[in-house]
Amino acid sequence: MKVVPVIISGGVGSRLWPASRQSHPKPFLKVADGRSLIQHTVLRAASILDVAELVTVTSTAHLFLAKNDFDELDSVVLPRTFLLEPEGRDTAAAVAAAAVHVKETHGPDAVLCIFPADQMIGDLPAFQSAMSRAIEHAQQGRIATLGITPDRPDTAFGYIEANGEKVVRFVEKPNLETAKSYVASKRFFWNAGIFCFKAQVMLKEMASHCPAVIDAVLNSYENARVSHGERFANIELSSKHFTQAPRISLDRAVMEKTHNLAVVPCAMGWSDIGSWNAMAELVGADGSGNRIRGDVHVVDTVGSYISSHKRVIGTVGISDLVIVDSPDALLVASRDRVQDVKKLFEGLTAAGHEAHLLHRTVHRPWGAYTVLEQGERFKIKRIEVKPGASLGLQIHHHRSQHWVVVSGTAKVVNGDQELILATNESTYIPCGKKHRLENNGTMRLVIIEVQSGEYLGEDDIVRFEDV
Repeated sequence: MKVVPVIISGGVGSRLWPASRQSHPKPFLKVADGRSLIQHTVLRAASILDVAELVTVTSTAHLFLAKNDFDELDSVVLPRTFLLEPEGRDTAAAVAAAAVHVKETHGPDAVLCIFPADQMIGDLPAFQSAMSRAIEHAQQGRIATLGITPDRPDTAFGYIEANGEKVVRFVEKPNLETAKSYVASKRFFWNAGIFCFKAQVMLKEMASHCPAVIDAVLNSYENARVSHGERFANIELSSKHFTQAPRISLDRAVMEKTHNLAVVPCAMGWSDIGSWNAMAELVGADGSGNRIRGDVHVVDTVGSYISSHKRVIGTVGISDLVIVDSPDALLVASRDRVQDVKKLFEGLTAAGHEAHLLHRTVHRPWGAYTVLEQGERFKIKRIEVKPGASLGLQIHHHRSQHWVVVSGTAKVVNGDQELILATNESTYIPCGKKHRLENNGTMRLVIIEVQSGEYLGEDDIVRFEDV
């Protein structure tokens, strides 16, 4: 038997703004122990027996983030495949791509285990036991799902009604009174979005219930661009075909229609990290019920979650608030309104505000840059380039740049010149001149970049050779 965990890493996580941004979404957020949500998911997935490889479905734009997080997990040495979506089409298309890939590479009877990348599970042995039972169902030709035993009525989750291990129906997020009746009945479980099934079983169900999804995904897989590295493969799905897939969730496309479902009830310390209240639960409470991360000092403060990235936060006489500070944005919200942070994010997006898209520190495949200061006609950045990495050959039409090396050695293309710059050395790049920055050393290269000009937006760039 072959088991292939599939990690679905999509979505922005707009309810976790300002930590989650479009360019650095929720799965890559670090929790209190220093690991990201996707790293926790990888470690759980790798703990299942008989794993043949790890498959991750993510966007092309976030591939380097996923690879960086995988590379930090030295204990996970399984082969891995990244299925790259040109744009998000919801979970039905993502799961279809995984099922097609697993059938092609491991055979029609290989068992897929679907895991969202943004969940936490506190009881690993209970998780492994539940997954073992779910895989048994999958081997017998059923689609199995984990049903989380609810410990409270909650309107943020979908529910599964069950009779033993037989699924009666899937239910959308209910109102509070309905949720209370569900919990009291003992017949309803939270829908965790964790599924097990054979590749051929899911493909058959999709051909019956959502043929437009599977047709588009099959064509995109057959026309994909594939590249290989040491113990990994990238499969870049064809944009022309993948974007023709209807935007629909797996629940709506298949689970609410099929009669081939089984549920495994379980209590395993499951948490869907879908809001700041859920994130707060990952931090221990003090004697006043406050959950605190960072340099925070409180007086007469109760029941609040307070997170500081760098600055000192002081509070006096507050209760039941969420306060999240980041270098360029501050969130203050009532704990009973955290679901509405999504509205705030949508407003920033509609206004075209950069805070919905980028952090002050922006990660790139070659490293990262941090905006230290900016004002009228100037911007100052700290740029860090990984060993062996290079930025693309490019020009800017509206700004000139000064580069000063802080540490490491820089190889610089500046027009017709090729320079080697050591610590404390610098170069000036006039507006309109081709240039490239490269680190061909063995330590990280850090430079300070001072931009000046009439327009300093990140879209003022023409790339000639992009690596």
